[in-house]
Amino acid sequence: MKRLYHSKYNPIERCWGILEQHWNGTQLKDAETLLEWAKTMTWKGINPMVEFSRKVYEKGVTLSKKAMEAVEARLERNAALPKWDILIRPVFG
Repeated sequence: MKRLYHSKYNPIERCWGILEQHWNGTQLKDAETLLEWAKTMTWKGINPMVEFSRKVYEKGVTLSKKAMEAVEARLERNAALPKWDILIRPVFG
């Protein structure tokens, strides 16, 4: 079975589209305005959980070879698009 990617099949991409329609040209002049608009949208009848994060993510973080092997074991790559079409199997427990 051949799987092809298109943003319309990605739930996050669809959610962003709904959010863009929801604020419909409103000037998002600051983080507070953006967060309040995001809190009032609905997607599939559900309001999102919205919170502002000030976390700064460290750049240049790398995994050890052993740690990367554990991650790779959960990935199923599409032979036709191995860099872009990856199924990530979740870890339970």
